[in-house]
Amino acid sequence: MLEPGRTAPVSTAVGRATILSQASDYLSLTKPPIVLLLLITALGGVFLAAEGSPPLVATLLLLVGGAAAAGGASAINHYLDRDIDELMVRTRRRVLPSRRVSPGAALTFGVVLNIFAFGLLATWVNLLTASLTLGGTLFYVLVYTSWLKRTTAQNIVIGGAAGAVPPMAGWAAVTGGLELPALYLFALVFFWTPPHFWALALLIRQDYARAGIPMLPVVAGLESTRHNIILYTVTVVTISILFFTTQAVGMVYIGSALVLGVVFLLLAWHLRASDRACPGRPQVQGAKALYLYSLAYVALLFAAVMVDSVVRI
Repeated sequence: MLEPGRTAPVSTAVGRATILSQASDYLSLTKPPIVLLLLITALGGVFLAAEGSPPLVATLLLLVGGAAAAGGASAINHYLDRDIDELMVRTRRRVLPSRRVSPGAALTFGVVLNIFAFGLLATWVNLLTASLTLGGTLFYVLVYTSWLKRTTAQNIVIGGAAGAVPPMAGWAAVTGGLELPALYLFALVFFWTPPHFWALALLIRQDYARAGIPMLPVVAGLESTRHNIILYTVTVVTISILFFTTQAVGMVYIGSALVLGVVFLLLAWHLRASDRACPGRPQVQGAKALYLYSLAYVALLFAAVMVDSVVRI
């Protein structure tokens, strides 16, 4: 006969491990790295609108609501894309294909997070911020995930609007409205999204082809994708420089934008040049370098907006 004192700790440890494992699975549904990047862009809008250090309470409420909305949208994305995820090497180990969380639970989790986010932001921040945040979620899950992603090679071009909403929500959280600087922040993220995502698509184009997803490298080929990456990179860098003409940002920002933009352009051009030197051969390293740098680019550019706003007080 086993002694109760010896079995209880084991049972408790197993129970805790199970709870932690389940919590980890639900956390992964929210795609934390994406949430973090979206919150950085939202903070850029907050600092710019406040023209310096923003109000603490409103900022914290925005971060909580924004994280809940973005995480909820990602969970719904997992639910809608579960058939695709099972076919792709990159995603087949996610929690739904692995059967660690049920589809219904993932959908409920995502919906509840967005209801919470809307209620929090509408009650304690303002209705415009709540509406923008909810609108971003609906556009992402209904327009991009459910429709564009599966039907057109321009999916990420149009669908990128969803990821460009947080800086506008940040601006609205402080001002209660929308003005030209907020639209510039929207445009920066909107035109940054295609070169960022197409660099990733170059790396996993076989996955997309296997799943029947018409990403640009699958539909138009490698050379056309690299050409479009150049065009959109030039566009986003140009917008980042033109933003300075609004006088909403100062020297810290423009200096950072120029340096970051030059590196972005060089990496995009290197990817294009390597294609010409070795036509038909996938330049994985170039695409990976551009993809990773694009993440740093948008984070550092919005960090520059924040620093600039504080320095210019």
